Amino acid sequence: MIKNLFQNRIFAYVAAVICTLLWGTAFPLIKLGYAEFEVANDDIGTKLVFAGARFLIAGIMVYIFCCVRERRVTLIKRDELLPVLKLGLVQTAAQYLFTYIGIGYTSGTSTSIITACASFITVGLAALFFKEKITVTKVIGCALGFAGVLAINNFGFGAAGSLFGDGMIFCSTVCAAFGNIIAKKSAGRVDPVRLTAFQLIAGSLILLAVGLIMGGRLNLMKFDGVMILLWLAFVSAAAFTIWTGLLKYHPAGKISVFNLLVPVFGTILSGMILHENILRAETIFALLMISLGIFLVNFKKRSREDD
Repeated sequence: MIKNLFQNRIFAYVAAVICTLLWGTAFPLIKLGYAEFEVANDDIGTKLVFAGARFLIAGIMVYIFCCVRERRVTLIKRDELLPVLKLGLVQTAAQYLFTYIGIGYTSGTSTSIITACASFITVGLAALFFKEKITVTKVIGCALGFAGVLAINNFGFGAAGSLFGDGMIFCSTVCAAFGNIIAKKSAGRVDPVRLTAFQLIAGSLILLAVGLIMGGRLNLMKFDGVMILLWLAFVSAAAFTIWTGLLKYHPAGKISVFNLLVPVFGTILSGMILHENILRAETIFALLMISLGIFLVNFKKRSREDD
């Protein structure tokens, strides 16, 4: 029944939007989390510990769900070890290691714009690894989606970055794209729930180790901070599990393009939670362009479809 649900295209599109909405909540709540834990802007070690703790809790949440679903204590199998380690290293550890190093040397605008490139890289990689077609409508759809991301960031005007910072964010973006490909390939052999649980745990341990070596510390006696951390962990647990399941049954390029919605939801939710101004023409234009882009990438004549 679950398999049939995930194979349904309408469910897949709704689920993908829900995933991006959940990830969008991370934008303002990470800021609130840093404030509650009193994390300095240049304290990369503590930021990595924060990220590691978040993903470790998320991995444990998914693992408990996996055990309840299977009605037994489940352990990683030998043939699952390599796919789990590859995905954990690329999608969790490397992606967020590059992200947290890079954001200290570039602007939020540059970060959003560069990160949006993950969808385009995934479309290209999907064509290479899974023979997914790159059509004119797909290219136009991606371009419109990227225009939306540019719009919500004022088309990059006033973005102050550096070659090093932007380079780190681009490395993170490449890791995110390869993570989509690895997840799709691995989900064909490993149950998506098990894969998500163990890869989050594996990746989080690397982040925690690097963060602690860099002198990072987190005061877990702060109640509000812990509550924020638990929500962020739930976001990762739910979104990554659903996302991996979607990648198993649908073309990677068609699912990854929904990631363009993350900065839009992030901007809207930041306005609601942090009381920032969101009633801007750029926000509405961005949502329209990204929605149209997603439509063009996903909706084509069935006779030409390559699902």
